[in-house]
Amino acid sequence: MNSHVVVVDDDRDYLEVLGRKLSDIGFKRVRLEDNSVKLAKEVENGLSFDLALIDMTMPEMDGMALLEKIKANSPSTECIMVTAINEARIAVECLNKGAYDYLVKPVATEDLSLSIKRTLERKRLLDLLDLEKRDDLPTLENAEPFRPIVTQSKKVLRILKEAELHASSLVPVLITGESGTGKELLARAIHGASPRAQHPFSPINMSSLSSSLFEAEFFGHTKGAFTGAEHSRVGYLEHTNKGTLFLDEIGDLPLSLQGKLLRVLQDGEFSKLGSSDRQKVDLRFIAATNENLEQMMAQKRFRKYLYYRIRGGWLHLPPLRERQEDIFLLTRKFLEKYYDVNQQGFIEKTALDLLMRYPYPGNIRELKSILQSAVNLARGEPIREIHLPSHITAALKTCEDQDVAAADSRIKPLAEVEKAHILHAYAQSAENKSRTARRLGIGLNTLRRKLTSYGIQ
Repeated sequence: MNSHVVVVDDDRDYLEVLGRKLSDIGFKRVRLEDNSVKLAKEVENGLSFDLALIDMTMPEMDGMALLEKIKANSPSTECIMVTAINEARIAVECLNKGAYDYLVKPVATEDLSLSIKRTLERKRLLDLLDLEKRDDLPTLENAEPFRPIVTQSKKVLRILKEAELHASSLVPVLITGESGTGKELLARAIHGASPRAQHPFSPINMSSLSSSLFEAEFFGHTKGAFTGAEHSRVGYLEHTNKGTLFLDEIGDLPLSLQGKLLRVLQDGEFSKLGSSDRQKVDLRFIAATNENLEQMMAQKRFRKYLYYRIRGGWLHLPPLRERQEDIFLLTRKFLEKYYDVNQQGFIEKTALDLLMRYPYPGNIRELKSILQSAVNLARGEPIREIHLPSHITAALKTCEDQDVAAADSRIKPLAEVEKAHILHAYAQSAENKSRTARRLGIGLNTLRRKLTSYGIQ
């Protein structure tokens, strides 16, 4: 666990005992301090911790005085008082002065673990509330897992901090956003910042699981469980035990399979195909979708109980058109393997201007694809406007025409409106024709004819 903990007790032997117990629970950043006055001065000078375990009876400055000092200078530090005296009056006084819990020596490892878990969960919730109220940009305590996410957008930076706070807990997380906004990248960062980082991260595209494959892939099967099962197979659940299971495109999971997934989320147990034995599994679930799940629930296409199970924490990634300040950063990131981006001239200003103005219906994934194509055409030369796909210029011209049309209050021909709507849905569906047709409510053959008429095969 990445939380920063301090244990304060003038008894050095008992300090060592608590230190070993915290290490057994999983804490790595633990400071053992036998001088309460020294710690109080450091706290006054700006030192802070996530959690403080404070002995009540210490010379020079007792636990109650140290508690008041910590709460006055570092209100976000949660405190647990530890004492040899089991007296209700003292316990109530500690709680009134800001301590979250009160433990009596000797403290069993199980009681210590449970108390710390409750205390840090409270801190996480308070930090989330504080994040919503703050105007300044928060800083990440554990920035390394989030380094692959390139951004200077204030909106995204706040989302990353919220993701870090969720990472330290066991709650499931739902990530929403348009296709290509980086939902899996964020899910991997949450896993990397969590206590499960050393265990597997298993991404699963839920839209690719048919009814016949779901149980075999998810639960695994025993030898002879069905025709062709010549060997037993470990499913996603067993393989990912103690790690994170990423359920991508969960909005595309058929309704009949949602109930089977819900049962695993509720019970934490499953049975392999061909076996009646129940297996326990310890998993963190992160789900992602570009669908509106609340609308799907209203249409009876998504189970509400599954929705409430997966939406413990909710993170919504904005589309690239709402974070235009990141376009140049991402362009540098994607081109750094082909050019020396520390020097000027890897892309001409006119080409960059087009990239900065383009609305990117396919978001970051589309930007990367555009740049890969441009690099191939440029063949080592700086990227120019001529190297960019023609649909960028066409889309910008369409936007300009729409602006002019709006200014002139002219009504566009229905065919143009239909074309723009279909192409937008096609891009948002990652150019998946079946999904696009389903979203538009038209037949697949009809969609194919329309796309062919627009010059798309």
